[in-house]
Amino acid sequence: MSTIDSTLRLSSGWFGLRSAKDQGEAPTAFIPEAKALAERYAKIVNGKPMVLLSETLLGIPTTAHILGGSVMGRDRDQGVINTRNRVFGYQNLYVCDGSMISANPGVNPSLTITAITERAMSGIRPKGATGSAGRSESN
Repeated sequence: MSTIDSTLRLSSGWFGLRSAKDQGEAPTAFIPEAKALAERYAKIVNGKPMVLLSETLLGIPTTAHILGGSVMGRDRDQGVINTRNRVFGYQNLYVCDGSMISANPGVNPSLTITAITERAMSGIRPKGATGSAGRSESN
């Protein structure tokens, strides 16, 4: 895993919603540490490390993780869920999987999905509790 300090911006385009880099460094398909690890492991198992053609020729990172489809937005015209993962127009319906990630971050998204899900769950009150368990947003 690696980290970069950047943000994505959701916008509408000719073919619907899309995301693009807003600020900071863009993710790349090449991670030197991953290449070195793959080469070391290939020697152990008598294998050959390879990448997808799109990564090699176009520098576009790919993932085997299904992402997107329920992106965050300010309202139902800009997304499916709010910043607390609540589906617009439905009470107590949350999206907490890879579909909330609008674009490939260039690394395994498991930790990102976990962190966003934990944040969403911190706003849910325990059954029978009064008051707020965390900051809440209305749909």
